[in-house]
Amino acid sequence: MFIELTDHLRCIADHDESFVVLLPDEVVDRSVRSGTLGCPTCGRVYRIADGVLDAGDAPPPAAENAPAGEALAALAGLGGPGGYMVLAGSAGARWAELAGAVPGVHLVLVNPPPGIAEAPGMSVLHSSRLPLRSGSMRAVVLGAPYGGDASWTDEAARVVLPGLRVVGHGPAPAAADLDVLADAEGWWVAQRVRR
Repeated sequence: MFIELTDHLRCIADHDESFVVLLPDEVVDRSVRSGTLGCPTCGRVYRIADGVLDAGDAPPPAAENAPAGEALAALAGLGGPGGYMVLAGSAGARWAELAGAVPGVHLVLVNPPPGIAEAPGMSVLHSSRLPLRSGSMRAVVLGAPYGGDASWTDEAARVVLPGLRVVGHGPAPAAADLDVLADAEGWWVAQRVRR
């Protein structure tokens, strides 16, 4: 897990957002290979092993394919380097293609398909919800099975910056914080409403 991603993480417990504290055991080239994250609010502890953060009870991802990396980059509407982009579920299978299409953007894979391990420019998180701070991501892509789940679309709307996009696989969401821009062939694109 990229050490600087720690600044954008939060505890997944139901309480007000607060920072988490990283206690690394092994760091290699700015990647935390092992250690723990602790929540000072509720005392929960999360493990990092082999560079992967385990925040608990990650549902199994679907095997459905996502569009090609360049198509996902276009749907997400990212222009320029910097920041973070989330790929949840099956969308994580396209991380290598996407890394080439959005250079300089760190990819955060949440519950990716089996066999995907952390690599430079990409972090892997396993969690029952997005363990990310509100308004901290430049884009979120919800692959199967998350794009049609209202709790995950609400979470995506929470973590993406205002005015930026959430892309999903499934029926278009009815989230109050998302304005759907397009919906075709099982994929939708929405923009977080500015308030």
